[in-house]
Amino acid sequence: METKDGIEKLFFELASESRMALMCELLEKDWKLNDLARKLDLTPTEAFRQLQRLTEVLLVQKLPEGTYGITSLGKLVLQLVDPLEFVFKHSEYFLTHDVWQLPHHFISRIGDLSQTNLQLDTIASINKVTQMIKEADDYLWGIGESPGFADSGAIMKEKILKGVHLKFLGPNNISSNIFSPIPSLRFEVRVISKIPVFLLLSEKEAAVGFRSIQGRLDYYGFYGQDPLFLNWAKDLFLYHWERAKIG
Repeated sequence: METKDGIEKLFFELASESRMALMCELLEKDWKLNDLARKLDLTPTEAFRQLQRLTEVLLVQKLPEGTYGITSLGKLVLQLVDPLEFVFKHSEYFLTHDVWQLPHHFISRIGDLSQTNLQLDTIASINKVTQMIKEADDYLWGIGESPGFADSGAIMKEKILKGVHLKFLGPNNISSNIFSPIPSLRFEVRVISKIPVFLLLSEKEAAVGFRSIQGRLDYYGFYGQDPLFLNWAKDLFLYHWERAKIG
């Protein structure tokens, strides 16, 4: 496959622990050469050599006062490296789970999950989901094969009676009277032809699990309270909600 102009050089320069460390330090503040070398336990000669390489690809610049600083391009490159670092960190999960059922613009935002915790134990995942339902005060939005979310239906019903608003996206055989006789103003059900993910979202935290390569929802997935992740989960839910049929 033909590489794009210059990208192979960029990847080569980033494929160095010391160069990445230099960029990360320069992201925080400008440094004098000797101070930066000392901070990273490099010789001044080695630090200068690595900074020169980064300067050649416009990621770092030498400033008039004699310090080194990261460029605007360098900041952007570091920002774009974060999603790759997240995916590589969880490579075993992404080898066995299918993110390609997501719309592409959500895949491009996969770095928004970087502050989540990956749970690979089914029982622990069920317990976490139950805890999320118990702690919701305002709303619960979910996508899944059943609004019970791993046998937590009774707890969810109790939360609805206490005023928590439920929105649930499920398969074609789901019924809007699933929580009858609770007044329907407290919950909404819509159906979609294919469940792309397991997702649970409250005002406090979110959980998402992708289908396995074999097509199963195994409830292994990512849990967290980071605002970026909450926004990602909320946007994903609303994307499907707006395109779903009323149950």
